Amino acid sequence: MTGLIAFREIVLKVHSRCDLACDHCYVYEHADQSWRARPKVISPEVISRTASRLAEHARDHALPSVTVILHGGEPLLAGTARLRLVCEEFSRALTGIAALDLRIHTNGLQLSTRYLDLFAEFGVRVGISLDGDRAANDRHRRFADGRTSHPLVLAAVALLRSAPYRHLYQGLLCTVDVANDPVAVLDALVELEPPRVDFLLPHATWETPPVRPDDAPDAYARWLLRIFDHWERLGRPVPVRLFESVLSTLGGGPSLTESLGLAPTDLVVVETDGTLEQVDSLKSAFEGAAATGFNVFDHAFDRVAAHPGVRARQLGLAGVSDSCRRCPVVRSCGGGLYTHRYRDRNGFDNPSVYCTDLRELVDGVEGRTAPRETAPQLSDPAELARSQEELTRILLARLNADLTGDPDWAHAWDLVAAVERAGQAGADALDAVLDHPFTRTWVLAALDAVRDGLPGGAEAARRLTALAAAAVLRGGLDLPAEVAYRDGEVYLPTLGLLRLGEPGTEGLASLHVTDDGYVARDGRSEHRFGPAAGDARWQPVRTWSPGPDAAPVALEDLDPYRNCFPRPPRLRLGAGESEEWRGRLDRAWALLHKAVPGFARAAAAGLTTLTPLAGGPRAGGWGEAGRHGPGALGVPYAAGVRETALALLTGRRRTRLRALTEVTDLYALDGEWQHRSPWRSRPVPVSRLLADVHERVAVEAYRRATAGPEPGGADRIHEALDRLSTAAELTVTGKRLVAELRYELKAVDA
Repeated sequence: MTGLIAFREIVLKVHSRCDLACDHCYVYEHADQSWRARPKVISPEVISRTASRLAEHARDHALPSVTVILHGGEPLLAGTARLRLVCEEFSRALTGIAALDLRIHTNGLQLSTRYLDLFAEFGVRVGISLDGDRAANDRHRRFADGRTSHPLVLAAVALLRSAPYRHLYQGLLCTVDVANDPVAVLDALVELEPPRVDFLLPHATWETPPVRPDDAPDAYARWLLRIFDHWERLGRPVPVRLFESVLSTLGGGPSLTESLGLAPTDLVVVETDGTLEQVDSLKSAFEGAAATGFNVFDHAFDRVAAHPGVRARQLGLAGVSDSCRRCPVVRSCGGGLYTHRYRDRNGFDNPSVYCTDLRELVDGVEGRTAPRETAPQLSDPAELARSQEELTRILLARLNADLTGDPDWAHAWDLVAAVERAGQAGADALDAVLDHPFTRTWVLAALDAVRDGLPGGAEAARRLTALAAAAVLRGGLDLPAEVAYRDGEVYLPTLGLLRLGEPGTEGLASLHVTDDGYVARDGRSEHRFGPAAGDARWQPVRTWSPGPDAAPVALEDLDPYRNCFPRPPRLRLGAGESEEWRGRLDRAWALLHKAVPGFARAAAAGLTTLTPLAGGPRAGGWGEAGRHGPGALGVPYAAGVRETALALLTGRRRTRLRALTEVTDLYALDGEWQHRSPWRSRPVPVSRLLADVHERVAVEAYRRATAGPEPGGADRIHEALDRLSTAAELTVTGKRLVAELRYELKAVDA
């Protein structure tokens, strides 16, 4: 069967009865009472067959690991002999196929060293249900005769926390009751030092809604946010999965719990008689809600994976109600737990019965954490530059790992290491060449070659050697720098192109620093070159300054890796062409500073390299961002002054947004999220809509100052910003960027 999502987790019911009488238990107190007709204890035959089915499923789907959760009822009532059989059978069946993660969820009342010694033998991790302090726990978790269970649970946790067994301690599960004191509940749980705490909303549906004091629609959100605030004040002393899931999704990451988010379910339940069922909480909806009609004796797990009820919980955004799909927090809440959406008249096609709570919870967590969760790169250009520098070095380190063993590469890498060890001058010089935008282009191309199995070691080593040699010359270092030239020439990044022979010739040359420049020796001759050499065989990288106080910008028309833009670069400009282009750039920059001074200053920040591109401006006059590091921009050489100004403005907006997306999460693209665009005939992903708005705010400002506003231009930008403001896939940082764009447009409208 195609399109199936494999089960990576099974809940194995090893005992169907319990030694407590919790009045909020979905197994015994809610709609489905099928437990009454099932065996109390799982049989050896069911254990063996389930283990075989899971091994078959793991093998067929090439699963690296699977999780088996021993559950009930109360699983410890099965006894150590039956639990040992479970551990042995599953360990045997999965050996050589997939790693086995064994867990047990218990109320802890029966926990003793006999069980824990068994669990230590098989690595079974233990989660315990506890609703907080004694007052909170006694509200629901009592024996049938009304006696408290709290002291026995605390004794079980103390034993689990003791030295021989501490590594088995998985965490505590707490069912929320808004009648309890949230601060006291958290303090009681934290005191037990759990590796993790799970807060669970009590199972409810639209037909059997949760208890709400004073009918408050947000009672559970307010209770959980009081927990969150106290958790924050304590310095987040233990992980709380509910909160960490919300924080993860707000930052563009995945959901961390089944009860929130849009991640597809990958869990199946095996009852004590071998019946295969959907997620257990469905028993709260109606009799038979979890049933599939399958069992481990007659059916493979793939049959369950194809069941309509299971598939319905694997549809992501398409699987939630229409109102949920239009909600800006749907990535975080995911429409809530599937069970909690049930209503008699239309099944599960509803928001969660906790909808208001979930919206307020997500908004509350975001409001409390947004300032510190926003990526600093958004507002701090220096931090963005540092992050980009680190990214280049990470990619270079990955390339080094891929090319370990290549002798040419190893030699070049040794030279780079020698430059880095040569004091501050060496480190600064190496930073200058590594931060050259086309260094990123080269590294990415080399990584592509390695990934595609192409013999790229020699070519990668040639460029790395040239980088190291350029750093030696820039830093004035007394280090041997031998470079290979091909077709008679070698390019030294950030410095220029050196011709050492006739076209078609190859060889090696050693480069050295002299009092008045540089010298290259190839064993037969010596050639002096550099800034003052005045030799036609040396073509330096030209520069241009965008203003009296601005750093020089390289006019890069030599680097072979500059061919990374959507259109091809110009060949080396002649002297007259270069001066003409400089003049055009001067006039374009002056126009920008006069028309949109704020945008012009932002465009100048971080600009290090301009590359002349072939042809004239495209429709709209956009500048070109390519596959390179930050600071580079491609500008059509044949563009006029006004078009060049617009290309500088829009191109820098593009490169800034690209740089941000490379080192921060502005949005998550984990589903078929599409948005209507005022400028395009078809819906687009949020990345495209955000990029359009990011450019067009600046364009609108420029046009108003130079040629008058485009009819309806600002209205379309406002429309797009409104759509972005409700885009569920935007992260906290992405929302902050949209707010900045709205502020920029407001300034333009003023």
